Amino acid sequence: MTPRSPIRHDAESSYAWTRLLVSLTLMTIGNSGMYTVTVVLPRLQSEFGVTRADASLPYTLTMIGFGVGGIMMGRLSDRFGVMIPVMIGAVGIGLGYIGAGLAGSLLLFSLAQGILMGLLGTSATFAPLVADTSRWFTRRRGIALAICMSGNYVAGAIWPPIIQHFIDGYGWRPTYIGLGVFCLVTMLPLALLLRPRPPDVEVVPVATAAINSAQRVDAARPLGLSPAVLQLLLCVAGLSCCVAMSMPQVHIVAYCGDLGFGAARGAEMLSLMLGMGIISRLVSGWISDHIGGLRTLLLGSVLQGIALLLFLPFDGLVPLYVVSGMFGLFQGGIVPSYALIVREYFTPKEAGARVGTVLMATLLGMALGGWLSGVIFDFTGSYQAAFVNGIAFNLVNVSIVLFLLYRVRRMKRVKL
Repeated sequence: MTPRSPIRHDAESSYAWTRLLVSLTLMTIGNSGMYTVTVVLPRLQSEFGVTRADASLPYTLTMIGFGVGGIMMGRLSDRFGVMIPVMIGAVGIGLGYIGAGLAGSLLLFSLAQGILMGLLGTSATFAPLVADTSRWFTRRRGIALAICMSGNYVAGAIWPPIIQHFIDGYGWRPTYIGLGVFCLVTMLPLALLLRPRPPDVEVVPVATAAINSAQRVDAARPLGLSPAVLQLLLCVAGLSCCVAMSMPQVHIVAYCGDLGFGAARGAEMLSLMLGMGIISRLVSGWISDHIGGLRTLLLGSVLQGIALLLFLPFDGLVPLYVVSGMFGLFQGGIVPSYALIVREYFTPKEAGARVGTVLMATLLGMALGGWLSGVIFDFTGSYQAAFVNGIAFNLVNVSIVLFLLYRVRRMKRVKL
């Protein structure tokens, strides 16, 4: 009797779309850790009697662990498939929540957040899932990546009000422990659905809209630069834009408390901001399939700068809701653009490591920006200077993207 051959899964098949939905769900659950800590920040400051900058440290360590772990988990995914790192991440997130909920000091809380939840946990449910998704899609890669990475913003939209509700009713410690159990019970079975490896199709990277759909990119000299230089520029750009992005995302709850509106209003604004970010990511994904990753990145970065400027003159309750929504709508497509740019200019076999490295830079930017905004607040007694700092970093990002687009035009003229 002839043995049954394994089921073949092809790129952009029905299985690829099912797998995308599983990845979206895993990212929605796994990325909760980077938002719960922003909601609990005022409670930490009060319970442990620390400054705003010190209370921001757990978020900073979470994002550093998130970023550094992304490279490690990306390499693990390239070698063994995405299921293994996701299962490690599920255990890390679950134990991280439980450990943080039982922590008796800010230091122990910070270590649980940074090592268990960041380095070993959420890192496995971001860059590896993004890189894996990029290998299951070709023609619709932009929108597929946008859908996958929307899980990060879906998490930001649904978790803050839920967490705030349970914190108000039961306290932050039982809430954290309950979340840890929930993550273990839901994420481990979902990870098993990702066992099949991506199809063995080596697609030569093509900058479809950035240069010309008929022109192949020289993988050894993308945009006439060495791969290391292009990677470095993308990392600096990612760090800069996310320092700017972090100011409203990390401190909006505390900002609303300082203005007298209460933490609950801030959690609602954060939820609105990230909910609009979901729309932004989906629309930007569709746009990027037509104009390329670099131009989509420039569009999002310019709009993000405009939204940051609007935070300066408006500090009323209704205007803050409006500006928060605009901020989410403007900047949601920025980070997915980096993953698309990597796939446009680098080879598929490097996807896990290179996507992980660039996304690490964006997460380090979130970590640096979250901590730096707290330091600026402690020094000035106001968030106004922190918003100005974010605008300055945003300009750095815009400058790098303009330089890369100049290289695109130059390469196009040379080929002509």
